[in-house]
Amino acid sequence: MDFDGTRDARGTHADPVPRPAAPPGVPAVPGGAPPRPSGPPPVPAAPPAPRGTVRDWLNAPRPDAALGIWRYGYVAPKASKERGRLPSVTIVGLVLPLVIGLIVWSLWRRGNVPYQLVVLKLFTPDDWWWGGTTAPKSWQGVDAIVVYDGLFFAALVYAMGRLGSWREIAHHFVVRRAQPGRAVVAALAALLTLTFVWPDAFPGVGWDPLPIVNPVLSLVALIAGGEDVFASLAITYGLYALITALVLLPFARLGGWWPLAKERFGSRPAAAGAAASPAEPEEPSGPPAEWPELRATGQREAAELLSSEVLGERMNDVDCARILRAWTSARRDGRLAAFSDTVLRRGAAAWTHPSGDRDLPVRAASHDLLAAQVRLGRWVARERTPLAYSGAGAALGPAALGTSLLAVGPAGSGKTRHLVGPVAESLGLQALTARCAVVVVAAAGTPVGPDASYDVVVKLGDPESVHDLDPYADCDDADEAAAFLAEGLVGSADGVDVRRAATALAQLLGPYRAVHGAFPTIPVLRELLEGVPELLEPLRRDLAAGGHPAMLRELEARLRQSGGPNDPGPVLADRLALLDRPVFADFFGSGTSARPFSLRAVAHHPLRVRVDLPERGYEEASQLITRLLLAQFAAVVRGGDRRGHFACLVLDDATGALTAETVRRIQGLRAHNAGVVLALRTIGDVPESLHGPLYGAVGCRMAFSGVTTWDGGRFAESWGTEWVETKDVAQHTVFADQPMTRAIHALRKLVTGKAVTTDAVTVRQVERERWSASELAHAVPPGHAVLSLTSVKGEHAPPLLVDLRG
Repeated sequence: MDFDGTRDARGTHADPVPRPAAPPGVPAVPGGAPPRPSGPPPVPAAPPAPRGTVRDWLNAPRPDAALGIWRYGYVAPKASKERGRLPSVTIVGLVLPLVIGLIVWSLWRRGNVPYQLVVLKLFTPDDWWWGGTTAPKSWQGVDAIVVYDGLFFAALVYAMGRLGSWREIAHHFVVRRAQPGRAVVAALAALLTLTFVWPDAFPGVGWDPLPIVNPVLSLVALIAGGEDVFASLAITYGLYALITALVLLPFARLGGWWPLAKERFGSRPAAAGAAASPAEPEEPSGPPAEWPELRATGQREAAELLSSEVLGERMNDVDCARILRAWTSARRDGRLAAFSDTVLRRGAAAWTHPSGDRDLPVRAASHDLLAAQVRLGRWVARERTPLAYSGAGAALGPAALGTSLLAVGPAGSGKTRHLVGPVAESLGLQALTARCAVVVVAAAGTPVGPDASYDVVVKLGDPESVHDLDPYADCDDADEAAAFLAEGLVGSADGVDVRRAATALAQLLGPYRAVHGAFPTIPVLRELLEGVPELLEPLRRDLAAGGHPAMLRELEARLRQSGGPNDPGPVLADRLALLDRPVFADFFGSGTSARPFSLRAVAHHPLRVRVDLPERGYEEASQLITRLLLAQFAAVVRGGDRRGHFACLVLDDATGALTAETVRRIQGLRAHNAGVVLALRTIGDVPESLHGPLYGAVGCRMAFSGVTTWDGGRFAESWGTEWVETKDVAQHTVFADQPMTRAIHALRKLVTGKAVTTDAVTVRQVERERWSASELAHAVPPGHAVLSLTSVKGEHAPPLLVDLRG
């Protein structure tokens, strides 16, 4: 989006990020791009305290981490000593076989093993030995004994390795280390082993070599028929190299030398003599604040300009994220020249959001736009918390919100302050980078951001509201409009079938649109459902005169069903009466100067929308509107594979908004690059038949402090069980048989007052709930919540305790 300087960003200055930008001068145009700002914006009275420069923010490390971990400056924790301590049985399993092996080898070298050379004489000629003895008669006998000793040594080492705990020791000290530490430790162990194989090659080493080299040389001499074969230096040094390679091979596998070498040297550029392709880009290098990827592709002028903007504090984090997104798109589509030209003309204001905003006027949470995360709190370190999560920041992003989120907690538990507000703020910032569109639905006065943080603000029931709400979502198809309108009106009402209600509405909406070119307003639709003759008769005559036989059949079918026992018309009319009130007289397309906003716009533009519901006295109407917006959102975001931005609907109170059809559609939102955030005071606000499908439809679940055991039971059931290890210790009194032992036990009991007992420990693997209903209801402290996450790629984060104040 390049507007040739007509929509430059406003309110940017040199304060460290995050810096507030001024609110737009006028609200956005519904269903499209907001209008251009008029006049300079007001300067904030008290900017927030500095929290580091843009350069530091760009250069900060963001290592890969598990789902839900705040990546900005994250440092993976090291394993604690308790978790990394070797059990004593493992050490004994190393020392004991080693001692036994040394004793056996000492006996073998001294010739104290009975029948030591019997096997050797069975497989060698008799003329190698003096008659009736095992004394060698020729050089072949001497070399045969050397080879025999080497084979016995190899078998002894293999037996000690199999019987001992060498594998566990090697894994503890070498394999579990991260590269390149693993490779270095393995190399040191290999070097130590070579000192025992080639002691003469290391100055200051005076011990005898292990029986490895001499047995190999003796075997070669026996096979070749003499030692003349070693007159060839190639054969001799080839054998030396082969022996060294065989000794190093186990250490290479242990230290992971080959994968490390491929990682470090596998992607090296071609040799100096080879002709490099001129189109092949350079390898990016340098800090991110210097835009190395642009330099690597030859866009040096654009990189220099952006670097100077960062250094001069003329860019904020929103600008950086927005331009990086544009760069990714340009590189994917091969539009590098157009990207560079726009950057050189616009600088930090390139691809500014159509509203002209380059920041939000107020930020209440911590955001990292490069990682697309908002920080909610801190994962609490507990016994069952994985090491990677212990003490790390808890964060949410589109990757998790794309599977939708259900949050349950009583009033005052912090759902709006700790979840809905930060998520709405984060999605609003990402909308400024063209990454997402957000619709926030909340009661009037809910702290989800000021009006200036949104492009469209619909204040239902407020005469000063600039925007109206289109009940048909700019729909041209009468059947589609009737489907989500029926969901909103009927909902979960008993005795009313949503499909029959949708059919009844379609039988009226289609004919009315065919005659008048638009769908009826709420008052007119209510009268049509009530069967007012003054409206239906002229409509039938106009259909007959206008040549609409299909629509005429639809209307006649509706007239035949009107007044029947199963007619949904009266129920729909009663529900529409909730919206046909004087307070809503100028809304839903009924006003003369209406500016209806269509929810379909969020499927095409990265808009920030807030819908304020009536504050009090209209609870049932608010639930109806919320249900209608949810049904519309699930319908308009279809085709997300062609949409370049993420769309999210945030409901601060989803009471009465969920139906069987909307729950089914929520599960399919992730396939359309969309998601919803549902906040409930209790799961009892949802029909009981939808409890199971709702928990199965959402990928992220959050239980706040203060939930009841009934609500906790649903969470416990959805989170399932896990295998844990339990230890049962039973104390048994020791009864001695010997008189002396009984006397000692009696004396000990007299001194300590306790009988002599022994502990019987039983270790079992049992299956337990990750979080029980009682734990969720009574063990979650105030200001905390239990959160589980699932990403659109299938990654999972187990339900863990989050300190929302951390």
